[in-house]
Amino acid sequence: MRISLLAIAAATVAAVGATPLKAQSGEEIILADPAFSLTFAAGYIASDLDLWGKHGIKVKTVQLQGIAAINSVISGSAHFAQASGSSFGRATARGQKLVAIATTIDRPFAQVVLRKEIAQAGGFDPAASLGKRAALLKGRTIAVDSINSMIHAYVRLIVARAGLSPDDIRIAPMAPNSMLAAFQSKQIDGYAMSLPWPLKAVQDGEALLIASGPDGEPGDMIPFAHNMIVAKQDTCAQRKPLCLAMGQSIKDATAFIKNKPDEAFALLKKRFPTLDDPLLKASFEALLKVTPSPPVVNKAAIENSEIFNVDAGLLKADEKLKSYEGLFTNQFVN
Repeated sequence: MRISLLAIAAATVAAVGATPLKAQSGEEIILADPAFSLTFAAGYIASDLDLWGKHGIKVKTVQLQGIAAINSVISGSAHFAQASGSSFGRATARGQKLVAIATTIDRPFAQVVLRKEIAQAGGFDPAASLGKRAALLKGRTIAVDSINSMIHAYVRLIVARAGLSPDDIRIAPMAPNSMLAAFQSKQIDGYAMSLPWPLKAVQDGEALLIASGPDGEPGDMIPFAHNMIVAKQDTCAQRKPLCLAMGQSIKDATAFIKNKPDEAFALLKKRFPTLDDPLLKASFEALLKVTPSPPVVNKAAIENSEIFNVDAGLLKADEKLKSYEGLFTNQFVN
């Protein structure tokens, strides 16, 4: 799969150049998000309602593209990150001592879209199998948020389900807003991202949906830890009240999304002011389907995330963890 070396270098510098934080009483807690999308709605709601303050913490959210978010926890420059089970699994398999304390999305929340005229020329059939639809990606340039992210892994998995090699498509890493601009100017043939971004091109009549995680594709990856709250194991062992405050804030946020959807939608609309109501509403309805309340961590979801990594070619089969002991806990969200 051909990628931009410049993009990899930039991500590496961002991760390596982070300044570690020393945890001290009363400090501002840093939560790292990998992108701007509805995937991280629980964190947005917690901030907008100041659920952090309700539970006695002050949280600053920073956006670090793709795997730079989880790397910031590993390096010590952030206390928590919203991270996919895919990134979490690879990090733990390679010796990083992390713990997942909450799950905010429990199935794949990514979609892959392809330019409408290209898909139709290839004989696109919405009723065809996932593999047949994914075969239309061969030879195309597909944008993702960053290399080795959950979104990138999802594309690789979908391509593999079509019997293709990762080298059969070209990958272009870019931020969501850049994806939309590049798609409209025909610099790319399609893109993958979590909602609402892929659905915009579909609703605008410019793209067709090749694969949709919220609709259960692929079906053998459910449950799936698409987004979790992760920290270093030492953080939650040594500072349980901090992890409890974070967990309870996220628990309240997911309950608000599920129990007060109209109010939650109104808050999220302020976060996405440029999106029209039908697009955001459709994306929010998908979010409701994949938001667990309470946001407990499921062992099967983590295991599926590891299988996902192996099938996507981002983890060797013999690197798959033999045990999940100590890698997750629900004591902070119960």
